Amino acid sequence: MKQLPIAIIGAGPIGLAAAAHLLERGEMPVVLEAGQTVGASVLEWGHVRMFSPWEFNVDAACRRLLEHEGWLMPPPDELPTGAELVRRYLQPLADLPLMRSVIRRGARVTAISRKQRDKLKDAGRWTAPFLLRLQLDTGREEQLEAHAVIDASGSWQQPNPLGADGIPALGETRLNGRIAYGIPDVLDEARKRFAGKRVAVVGSGHSAINTLLDLLRLRDDSPATEVVWALRGDNMQKLYGGGTDDQLPARGQLGMRIKAAVEAGALEIAAPFPITRVEEAGEQLQLFSDNERLRVDEVIVCTGARPDFSLLRELRLDIDPAVESARALASMIDPNLHSCGSVPPHGEAELRQPERDFYIIGMKSYGRAPTFLLATGYEQARSVAAALCGDWAAARDVQLHLPETGVCITDYASDCCAEAALLPLDAIPIALDEIAVAAPCC
Repeated sequence: MKQLPIAIIGAGPIGLAAAAHLLERGEMPVVLEAGQTVGASVLEWGHVRMFSPWEFNVDAACRRLLEHEGWLMPPPDELPTGAELVRRYLQPLADLPLMRSVIRRGARVTAISRKQRDKLKDAGRWTAPFLLRLQLDTGREEQLEAHAVIDASGSWQQPNPLGADGIPALGETRLNGRIAYGIPDVLDEARKRFAGKRVAVVGSGHSAINTLLDLLRLRDDSPATEVVWALRGDNMQKLYGGGTDDQLPARGQLGMRIKAAVEAGALEIAAPFPITRVEEAGEQLQLFSDNERLRVDEVIVCTGARPDFSLLRELRLDIDPAVESARALASMIDPNLHSCGSVPPHGEAELRQPERDFYIIGMKSYGRAPTFLLATGYEQARSVAAALCGDWAAARDVQLHLPETGVCITDYASDCCAEAALLPLDAIPIALDEIAVAAPCC
């Protein structure tokens, strides 16, 4: 089974980092990417400028491969957008002959199992290869065998719902075609959709703040635009973050800018306003919270994302019931206890699953915790690659220095650090770092 490849799901920053570390160790991975380009999910927030500078956004093994071919590292203190991260780093990396030979685009993994072993079967389980079911963009299905699997597929494609209860609000599923999720580029292709409209932004993390600030900029050109910030809680001070105490200055500035906008009355605040139902009201939408209602033209939901475990149904996993990360990792990243900067270093040992030689790394490894940083994912990739190659000393030697955020150290009730890994900023929307300093979060 050793001649089989190590399968990596996802050609984002973390998946490509895992591939680079394996290639350096003489392994031949296969990277399975559902999209037609590397960093496909990153490009969906390509207009957003990251909190962390280039210094923290490039994996060490990837940098070595690139510089061997003459690549020049961007200025280390410069803050890239998501699109720049792909154009100046991920795409050049994917274009290297060695890396290009191991990436398969248009290959979506829909299920993983063991060959001729469902989840219940013990006999011969650990000698049976993994079997990955692929849905190709041609419409054809295919199967691939591997001797190990690294799931770096992220969670961007599964946003959290509008509803405040963890499930979609009543009416949300039926009306989701009229609701925007994530961080739409309201200043570019979506300008016509939001210009001159009454727009509610739901969420209290940096992605929500970035979207609000962009809508206020949109109003400069379209004065009829109205901006409403719908919040589940009402502790505004916690939403503003660490300010000058934040070791990522761009992130601190974001909180100070939205605070100034709120104090100037530039937007309407609906708080507390936990949404339970959404209904159509002619061409508008009505959002309901207990006995209150809010009538708007558009709704943008910036409430983070959650992992999709459906393709892992036939694998033996030990997932924390609340955080939805590996159980050993959960207490280290629980947002009730930690911010991005207070998460302790971790690697293969904390990511290990009962299913041998299977690992979840990157943003998906954090489950529902919003504190993920890009550099964290790079260290996960390095440690797991070392373990799969039998270098257990290197796998255990986990080292990571994270900057303090100045926000959300122990109080998750405010949701103040939602989406730390991918978060936006100002006129240069800044945020979304699923992929940020010490890691794609801050």
